[in-house]
Amino acid sequence: MLTPQTNPPELAAVQKMQEYIEENLREPINLRTLANAAGYSPFHAARLFKEHTGKTPFEYIRALRLSRAALILRDGSDSILTVALDFVFSSHAGFTRAFTRQFGLSPSEYRKKGGPLNLFIPYKVLASYHALHQGGRKMTPESTTRTIFVQVVERPARKLLLKRGQKAEHYYAYCEEVGCDVWGVLCSIKEALYEPVGLWLPAHLIPEGTSKYAQGVELPLDYSGAVPEGYDLIDLPPCKMMVFQGEPYDDSVFEEAIQEVWNHIATFDPTLYGYRWAPEVAPRFQLAPMGYRGYIEALPVEPIA
Repeated sequence: MLTPQTNPPELAAVQKMQEYIEENLREPINLRTLANAAGYSPFHAARLFKEHTGKTPFEYIRALRLSRAALILRDGSDSILTVALDFVFSSHAGFTRAFTRQFGLSPSEYRKKGGPLNLFIPYKVLASYHALHQGGRKMTPESTTRTIFVQVVERPARKLLLKRGQKAEHYYAYCEEVGCDVWGVLCSIKEALYEPVGLWLPAHLIPEGTSKYAQGVELPLDYSGAVPEGYDLIDLPPCKMMVFQGEPYDDSVFEEAIQEVWNHIATFDPTLYGYRWAPEVAPRFQLAPMGYRGYIEALPVEPIA
């Protein structure tokens, strides 16, 4: 949806609307207040929003409210009516109809059965534009991170639910091949051991005709829940992962933050700490970039005998 002709000031206005929705998701939102946040007329704001997100403001708000409500139904004990009213639905029946249209099962069925859902996970349009059209910028001395935190963590034997691409070796190529719905499904799985990740798979875990880069979530070894169509469920042995975490950063320059950590990894010598790289032991993975915590990536290692 973003093209080289995209107007960044318009994207900034759309992102302001996205941020307003996020901040007021449990309050009534109308087009006029949303347009005021963007600084445009209601008609122009609605047109820009649909053009750059693929949804009308109403469709976007409803999908996001239903997705957040689904997570509360999954993890909490509030009644369905309470959840419906919290997310500005006027009745149990209206919420149930909307939820069923969105996910293919009713709130009560989901609370009882659980399982993966295709949650709506929105992307900030201005940040996406910068990533697509201003990526690859060289680092300057002033932007170099002063500290990279490094630690080794244990991963138990576990399962990995993943969605493969065809040829992708990095995130953007993967999104072009697979689309942007995978993260919503992965985030919906209650049994997840950790948050979803982007993965670079070792050679022995890449069937012919599938991609090196994938997205997935790690699950308990005894996981017996549903496997969504088009996903694979594989076993991973116990391993050690060396985790690199950069400093917090502004979300608008997340590509620079990632590159800083990559630069550090490229020159890092794990043997100084009694380890060596073990790329065939487990997938290398990255967590979703979030400025408040710094960029995080992990590589498999094994102790030097």
